[in-house]
Amino acid sequence: MALAFTAKIELGYHAPAFNLMEPLTGKFRSLNEFTSEVATVVMFICNHCPYVKHVNQGLIKLANDYIGKGVEFVAINSNDATTYPEDAPERMIESAKALNYPFPYLYDATQQTARDYYASCTPDFSIFDKSLACVYRGQLDDSRPGNNLLVTGADIRAVLDAMLLRQPIPKSQIPSAGCSIKWNPN
Repeated sequence: MALAFTAKIELGYHAPAFNLMEPLTGKFRSLNEFTSEVATVVMFICNHCPYVKHVNQGLIKLANDYIGKGVEFVAINSNDATTYPEDAPERMIESAKALNYPFPYLYDATQQTARDYYASCTPDFSIFDKSLACVYRGQLDDSRPGNNLLVTGADIRAVLDAMLLRQPIPKSQIPSAGCSIKWNPN
């Protein structure tokens, strides 16, 4: 496992379009389906990463707490399934069902969406406003495997709460830490 961090880029970039397969349903889903009048949270996750496994229940709670408030969530797995078969689409179906994800879990077979979103680790989070401008790139919270801190989602909750209340987005944006995206070597 190679430790990686959210790539630091200028905020304000527009969410790139995508059309990715949702293994659970077999349907292709596009960014337009997740555009919200409040916020759209794009998460790069996978099945095998211990950092994602550590926060999975927190992601589910976060999504369940905010979906009813008009926030959209979408998870994307961009890992190379040839090298990491645990991240293959059929295994994504198993995970989505077992964890009862309240958000779609899409497969980025070409890895182009990860590149377009500057994703470098799992988990990797970006939050977009109603015009799909990026307002946040950072961690879920301070919890990491082995540091004995509870997974609260505090950093993302602060951003979403500010957006719901039409207040300024918190300036502090600490990069997420996790496994590196597993790029196809070809």
